[in-house]
Amino acid sequence: MIQLRFLSGPDIDSLGIGPAEVITAVQGAVDAHGRGLTVFEPRTHLVPDNGGAGHFNVLRGHVSTLGEHGLSGVKVVGDFVDNFQYGLPSELALITVYDPTTGVPLAIMDATWITEARTGAMTAVGATFLARPDSRILGHVGARGTAFSNVTMLDSLFPLDEIRVTSRRPESREAFAAQLRAVTDTPVRAVDTAAEAFEGADILVEASRLQEPQPLLRTAAVKPGAFVVPYGTISAVELDLLDVMDKVVVDDWSESRSGRFGALRAHVDTGRLSEKTLYAQIGEIVTGRKPGREHPDERILYWHRGLSILDVAVAHLILTRAEAADTGTLLRYR
Repeated sequence: MIQLRFLSGPDIDSLGIGPAEVITAVQGAVDAHGRGLTVFEPRTHLVPDNGGAGHFNVLRGHVSTLGEHGLSGVKVVGDFVDNFQYGLPSELALITVYDPTTGVPLAIMDATWITEARTGAMTAVGATFLARPDSRILGHVGARGTAFSNVTMLDSLFPLDEIRVTSRRPESREAFAAQLRAVTDTPVRAVDTAAEAFEGADILVEASRLQEPQPLLRTAAVKPGAFVVPYGTISAVELDLLDVMDKVVVDDWSESRSGRFGALRAHVDTGRLSEKTLYAQIGEIVTGRKPGREHPDERILYWHRGLSILDVAVAHLILTRAEAADTGTLLRYR
């Protein structure tokens, strides 16, 4: 008899996994990627005939450094911007993980929190190596999905004096600001526009949920020394943004070139971002093969699209904890 473990969202919540643990797991996967100890293919998109309501991303990956034999996994995550109208998250996800030596499925788990947490952790890992250590002002555009993990994980790493947040709907940004104030002593201010959020900021995160391209992050807003993270599904930056950057770092170059979506899709398609203009993949920096930030006044852009290996790494953390606590439901597979 083969059994697999089903872990619901409440099951995962009960494990009490903290942000620092997720950051450690994600950095471990990035390190493995930098050392060539991961296997994955660029994501694919399933776009149903649903009038543009949303699409699915399918991510597949393997991390050789997890456990005794490594761990393989497949995640499907929906991207449905208007889900708030139904009281649902805009991103709902499911992941399955497998023993790579036999193909036996080990677990099925809710990956909605995994998606949020690993994305915030990837932002945090990038910031650790690329942002100024004395960064004081964080400007964040976007209030749903991965926004909470982005802000709270960055807040845990830097001596911030102010967090500015905004989103398209006033009720959304005010609710997000209130959610943040409940967990941090750093002053949080909800502002009306992206320009207000980004003005004079040391760390600029663009995590908007646009349906059509719109330049929310203006090139002129990026001051010397700034760390910029644009990763919305639809571009919200100006085409000349890369012209002022001293370094451009991505999570994986093959992933950056794939698919129909991504914050810098137009920059790749027009050749503004290429292997020649790219400084590094983040794994090269985490493993020490290339330096990260070298000067206080460097403008550095970090584009991460969301690697499947991060989902696998966090799923491994969850599964290990769940097995130790005997959490979840064992289901007969065959």
